[in-house]
Amino acid sequence: MALSRLYDEALVYASDLHRTQIRKGSGTPYIAHLLSVSSRVLSAGGTEVQAIAGLLHDAAEDQGGQATLDEVRQRFGGDVAQIVADCTDSWVEPKPAWRPRKEAYLSLLPKKAPSSLLVSLADKVDNAEAILNDYRNIGDELWGRFTGGRDGTVWYYRELSRIFEVVMPCALARQLAMTVSHFPD
Repeated sequence: MALSRLYDEALVYASDLHRTQIRKGSGTPYIAHLLSVSSRVLSAGGTEVQAIAGLLHDAAEDQGGQATLDEVRQRFGGDVAQIVADCTDSWVEPKPAWRPRKEAYLSLLPKKAPSSLLVSLADKVDNAEAILNDYRNIGDELWGRFTGGRDGTVWYYRELSRIFEVVMPCALARQLAMTVSHFPD
């Protein structure tokens, strides 16, 4: 599949939106995560719409809320905007408390469209692999980066893995399960 200029536009837009963001505790430009999610979507057989949503999945949550989601809809279409909305656990500031927000996201996950599930799963796999890599490199110091701490973060990713194995059984779901199985108890 050849990607269109719309993908190129989404890449520039994502880069502009997230230009000053870095990955938690790493110094890595945030765009690296967005590129990885988009790449995972394409490698799993996703569409260009899903790949664009992979680039933009954190746009509303991290960069402007509903106004940004509206701009995504206008520039990239309703299907992309719906996937971005489905990948977002909150776009209000201040965000609701961490645990209830994550519980709400988990409870809604089985109701999401397969197009949204693939993008969310690619995001969670990339995040889980980054967490595991950082855990192996710096140990328990890692958990201070996360609002949920060690116990909450491990709980959340185990729940995500359990749900994805049911609602989207595929290689990416198995990859998430394998990665999360190496998280500490």
